[in-house]
Amino acid sequence: MRRLRLLPLIAATYFMVSGGPYGIEDAIGQAGYAKTLLLLILVPLFWSFPTALMVGELASALPEEGGFYVWVKRGLGPFWGFQEAWLSLAASVFDMALYPALAVSYLGQIAPALTIGHRGVVWSLGIIVLCAVWNLQGAWSVGRGLEWFSVLLLLPFLAMIVLGVLHVFIHPHAAHEFSTPVAGNVRTALLVILWNYMGWDNASTIAREVDNPQRIYAPAVLATVLLVAATYLASVAAVATAGVPAVHFATGDWVAAARLLGGGGMGSRLFGDAVVLGGALTGIAMFNALTLSYARVPAAMAKDGLLPKILAKHSKRGVPFVAVLVCCLAWASVSGFNFDRLIELDILLYGLSLVLEFAALIALRIRQPQLPRPYRIPGGLAGAVVVSVAPVAIAGWALIAARDEQISLGVHKVPVLVFGAIVFVVGTAVYWPVRSRFKRAVTWQ
Repeated sequence: MRRLRLLPLIAATYFMVSGGPYGIEDAIGQAGYAKTLLLLILVPLFWSFPTALMVGELASALPEEGGFYVWVKRGLGPFWGFQEAWLSLAASVFDMALYPALAVSYLGQIAPALTIGHRGVVWSLGIIVLCAVWNLQGAWSVGRGLEWFSVLLLLPFLAMIVLGVLHVFIHPHAAHEFSTPVAGNVRTALLVILWNYMGWDNASTIAREVDNPQRIYAPAVLATVLLVAATYLASVAAVATAGVPAVHFATGDWVAAARLLGGGGMGSRLFGDAVVLGGALTGIAMFNALTLSYARVPAAMAKDGLLPKILAKHSKRGVPFVAVLVCCLAWASVSGFNFDRLIELDILLYGLSLVLEFAALIALRIRQPQLPRPYRIPGGLAGAVVVSVAPVAIAGWALIAARDEQISLGVHKVPVLVFGAIVFVVGTAVYWPVRSRFKRAVTWQ
């Protein structure tokens, strides 16, 4: 079995979290360039870096298939381990339906006739099949492919950054948009940026397929934090410097910004099309990377006896192939639904699971101080607690901020907090009969 090394692991983590600047446009439209840039600096400091430190310690101490599920099970017990897995898999049902739809929507901007009506659903299903087949080739194959995807989708933004810098030198006294006020909602902008900076624990689930995970997880996750932050900051600064208006900047407007920076003509149109193509590649790459992550969770649960044993079957390439196929079938079954405004729901479910992971970090420091930790957050138990404070506080704030928000599930609107509570209650109710049924097969550590 070929294992992931540092660069492919960074590429996989990058797409499990970000997939490029696509998705932060709404933050610019809500807060303007100056506040967006400030938030893009502060959020990694108080949200991403502490999480990366936690992931680095736990992934090096417990480099097992299932990642965060194993950490919480080991630190807090079987009930909370099950809830950790449940929250992640429940979120994936809604989240994973978005990425093929994102790819199809960008493809439709280049060739609308290809995606009209049922053709869009066919394209979405085709992307799911492609990613399922790709994942069956193993983590190494997915990781190497994602390296190339990252280069292809970032090239247009690199060109955009270069054009923005050139614009400053050629037109040193031209107006820019850094201080232009925008009548938007900074809270909404912060939620958008939090959403674009979450998912650092996803790569932990594939530890069984990583070469020397005890040593490379911490540098891989920390390097990805820097890469994601640099991508966001440089892209936003480039379009602000060039004077692209922040007012009404929304999802998809990177294309308009690219065409404006291109200066008009055929070259400008091709530049915009390159950004559109990058958006389509982002949808495919993120679905591919997250399939790699999510499918390992039911495989680990099946190994513990909490799901049918067949889900724990692995191929010669080390792939839990039944779990991959079952997950992709589940996501394909909801690919035609219209799930709107899922940012708040994603942050809510992710925030709850993140709180459990930090609780497991502290619990393991107390209960198993002798557990080998090749990478350790400095400062002893106090250091682990201090690192946990900001992300847990932000997760709590996001919970409060979502109190008046609703999500659209098809034609129905449901309050985010109500839906999140339902997900948690169902997870609690499901656990007890499952544990009772498989009690003899479960081997908790």
